[in-house]
Amino acid sequence: MENYKSFYHAMFNKVTDVIEELQKLQQEMEEKYISFCEEEAKNNVNTELIV
Repeated sequence: MENYKSFYHAMFNKVTDVIEELQKLQQEMEEKYISFCEEEAKNNVNTELIV
């Protein structure tokens, strides 16, 4: 029954790694979204100035 500790630790470490990976991915997507919105706003301002 001592093996459950090693199984638990392995599972805990993997879950922690996956959570960190998801957080990193979320941050990257938020940065891309912000960049996209800023670019869209910049394009809209430029279009308004031309008209």
